[in-house]
Amino acid sequence: MSRTFLYARVSTAEQTTDNQIQEIKSHGFDVLENRVVAETVSGSVPASERKGFQKLLERMEPTDILLVTKLDRLGRNAMDVRSTVELLAARDIKVHCLALGGADLTSPAGKMTMGVITAVAEFERDLLIERTNAGIDRARSEGIRLGRPKATSAREVQMLKSADLSQSTVASTLGVSLSTIKRLWNKST
Repeated sequence: MSRTFLYARVSTAEQTTDNQIQEIKSHGFDVLENRVVAETVSGSVPASERKGFQKLLERMEPTDILLVTKLDRLGRNAMDVRSTVELLAARDIKVHCLALGGADLTSPAGKMTMGVITAVAEFERDLLIERTNAGIDRARSEGIRLGRPKATSAREVQMLKSADLSQSTVASTLGVSLSTIKRLWNKST
């Protein structure tokens, strides 16, 4: 007989999983308290590396059902969510997401939904990369220097110091911060 578990996650200590638990109950699910795993961890941490999720995996058996209110509870990006759902499906654990109408993401329709979500996420990522590269190309064509600021050596600082220039003037002349000049001011070349 399959058991139902709930995985509820929030990102910060100021947040609470109460709304997620209430949402599950309002949809008619009565998950036993000892089958609710709630944790506070950033969505950027893959589900497989979260302590609460790892304990959940240890407790779940084939034919069990895992409930989540939204896909982002499982991961920040579609690729992480997909790998988590595939991990659970390989263990014959069904994953139901309320935000997708309670769809079982391990069913054929759920797999198709995950495929579409993954494709859209990849498309958005590719568009972001394309826009970023276009912006970099435009900046370069306008002569804007990209990357880290120009490095300054202690030797350059010492040469300007020997010309009786102030630290502020040396910083301005070399185009670096005053703290960089102070760090190099008394270094020997």
